[in-house]
Order: sequence, then structure tokens, then C-alpha cells
Amino acid sequence: MAVPKRRKSKSKVRTKRAHHAIGKPNLNPCSNCGSYILSHRVCPYCGFYKGALVVAQKVKKTAEEN
Repeated sequence: MAVPKRRKSKSKVRTKRAHHAIGKPNLNPCSNCGSYILSHRVCPYCGFYKGALVVAQKVKKTAEEN
């Protein structure tokens, strides 16, 4: 089994791990309401995807309507 001959220094290890960070999400504006959402997903605010209504919004009833 292969075993390293010398110990790797902290700088070598940290240089290797420099690319392991998680990047920020790529947000795009919704074509209907303009709020920023992830690509290829239904807008959670208005329910539109590619200009068509996909999910109807839930409306809360007030105490007076019940």
C-alpha cells in the first residue's frame, strides 16, 4: 500500500483545499414578479415558471371571513 514518504506542510494542504469552498448561488430575476430565484425552478413568490402559472398561491382567510 502506498504511504507518503514525508508529511505535507500546512501551506501545501491549505493550498490544495483552497477550491473546496462553496460558491454563492446563481440567482436570476423572475420573469413575472422580478424577485431573485434559482434557475429552472418555480418562483415561490408568484408561482410562475417560464411565463406560465404553475402553482397557485395559497390565500389565508382572516377571522372575519370564517
